[in-house]
Amino acid sequence: MKYYLVAGEASGDLHGANLMKALKLEDAQADFRYFGGDKMQAEGGELVKHYADMAFMGFTEVLLNLRTILSNLKNCKAGLVAYQPDVLVLIDFPGFNLKMAEFAKTQGIKVCYYISPKVWAWNQKRVLKIKKVVDELFCILPFEVDFYKTWGMDVHYVGNPLLDEIAQFSPVPEFRKKEELTEQKMIALLPGSRKQEIERLLPDMLSITAQFPDYQFVIAAAPTFTADYYQQYIGNKEVKLVFAQTYNLLHYAHAALVASGTATLETALFKVPQVVLYRGGAISVGIARLVIKIKFISLVNLIMDKKVVTELIQQDCNSKEIATVLASIVAGTDREAMLNDYNTLAEKMGTAGASERTAKLIVNFLTLSNK
Repeated sequence: MKYYLVAGEASGDLHGANLMKALKLEDAQADFRYFGGDKMQAEGGELVKHYADMAFMGFTEVLLNLRTILSNLKNCKAGLVAYQPDVLVLIDFPGFNLKMAEFAKTQGIKVCYYISPKVWAWNQKRVLKIKKVVDELFCILPFEVDFYKTWGMDVHYVGNPLLDEIAQFSPVPEFRKKEELTEQKMIALLPGSRKQEIERLLPDMLSITAQFPDYQFVIAAAPTFTADYYQQYIGNKEVKLVFAQTYNLLHYAHAALVASGTATLETALFKVPQVVLYRGGAISVGIARLVIKIKFISLVNLIMDKKVVTELIQQDCNSKEIATVLASIVAGTDREAMLNDYNTLAEKMGTAGASERTAKLIVNFLTLSNK
């Protein structure tokens, strides 16, 4: 069968690649075209558009890049019509992908959505649209099933694909030596993979390094940027970079400063105490505060439905607050409490196998639909 996939971010590329791998096991004739990235391309098929040209963050940034976004939508629609797939598989990235779902339905193309849009956070009435334009919805957060049920929609909880990635991970034994790291305890800095995130958060992260002389700070650098790019922020600080090795870094880390997003959950699953940071454009955050209906921004706190990790947002994301909270989790009772909550979180998340479960459900849905 023919699959057209759309992933618009680095995380979507990762999950899309794992899903493609699983789909090939279920369907020996699987043929792929997709918007995605290097990881999906490594699984075969045809990469139509790279996510590096698609990911824009925040209301203001979307408006500033509206022409590019509209062009990407036009190209995606044209590609979908030309390819005529058996199914359109959408991976997260809701602003773009819900428009693609709506278009696909007008073309009589079946739609499966993997990694549900976070409609529980704001504008919950979008569920009504999802019910109309999505045939099968696969959720990766445990609480989403009950949320959709309140809107009269049955969805699949398939587990979280991060568990798949972590299960496949094997730490490099000589990681410290290969990366020229010392034997000091490491504090991992995860400033995100988008330029906007890095520009806003990395200076704050680096501002407190001198206050922790007994620790070495290591940045999880995104492969889409160069060492020189990061060096402009590092300056003369004794801070190391490791590229495309976030899991190795988390495996050996003692604590972490993490940009809000998927990385907060990854950090928790690696049992690394963390501080969650977020700083957005003033207009974007102002709008978000008016419309978002959730108590927390980090996935860890959302899944646990309580404060497990401290979230420092906007004006609270400053040197003084970061240093204070970080000091509380490198040792002592706050650290122990967080690690205990992480154990409960792991139980809630379930087991690896999200990609395989989703692939089986998609192929089964298509097989039954085609009879």
